[in-house]
Amino acid sequence: MFTKRISAYCNLFQQLKARFSATKMAKSKFEYVRTYESEDYLLPNCWIVVRIDGKAFHKFSKKHDFEKPNDPRALHLMNRAASSVLNEYKDILIAYGQSDEYSFVFRKDTTLYNRRKTKITTYINSLFSASYVYFWREYFKDVKLKYPPCFDSRVILYPTDETLRDYLSWRQADCHINNLYNTTFWALVLKGGLTNAEAEQRLCGTLSSDKNEILFSEFQTNYNNEPQMYKKGTILLKKKIMHPFKNDKHKIVVLPLHEDLIQDDFWVKNSELLKLKSGELYSFTDSEKIPDLVLSQLHNLSVAEKDTGKQ
Repeated sequence: MFTKRISAYCNLFQQLKARFSATKMAKSKFEYVRTYESEDYLLPNCWIVVRIDGKAFHKFSKKHDFEKPNDPRALHLMNRAASSVLNEYKDILIAYGQSDEYSFVFRKDTTLYNRRKTKITTYINSLFSASYVYFWREYFKDVKLKYPPCFDSRVILYPTDETLRDYLSWRQADCHINNLYNTTFWALVLKGGLTNAEAEQRLCGTLSSDKNEILFSEFQTNYNNEPQMYKKGTILLKKKIMHPFKNDKHKIVVLPLHEDLIQDDFWVKNSELLKLKSGELYSFTDSEKIPDLVLSQLHNLSVAEKDTGKQ
């Protein structure tokens, strides 16, 4: 009886050993395919910019009845999704967004994912896209999301502070050009009664001064009085602020700004960005309203602190 048991155990051991060896051999046999993968490391000591851009958002905005020429719900949703990215990745120093695009600037000395291009691009894009869908109902209330939006993304390297500033200046100049055109175009269509084709023909070859004159003389609209978010886009920075409801506490939040970043003033006020240093305490003026984006972060921080306390 005892001998039979020993024999059975030996047979079982041999079967397990054979199965393990086969698995090991199979793994070794097919593992060679990993050699086809390429390691796409980004150059060191360069600013890394990841730009996300909506795919076919003209169709998407039409399907979801976005207001023309600007829908504040859509722009605030973009900012909210972008703030999720900044809160997740500490090496992002500044982000800039307008329309259906956002650019995220990583510090030049980041070692995130060993500076692997595909890792950085896919993680940023997927988090932004998921956040856009996740927060949709918060901004569009009763508007049902009819199909998933999607975004493409690319990585660009800038070797100097000057080229990085020029890149961000290019995006903000693009925002101004497009917004002035769209504001005039939709004024001609929605208020002037022109068809889209007629409005496009009317604006063909016009300069900025011509568009400003059309808005002012025909629609009593002073373009200078349009909201800064529409004209300048949104800059997102991480700033340390005094908690408005807890005076003894400082919090680091993602702060939205709608300022001119083309001129030197912005970079002088926020000199820590290019120097890769911590910024000073940011203080809101008495007349300055705390942005909803900041308040939502403070609320989330308070909830997280309470949950931690319960544990």
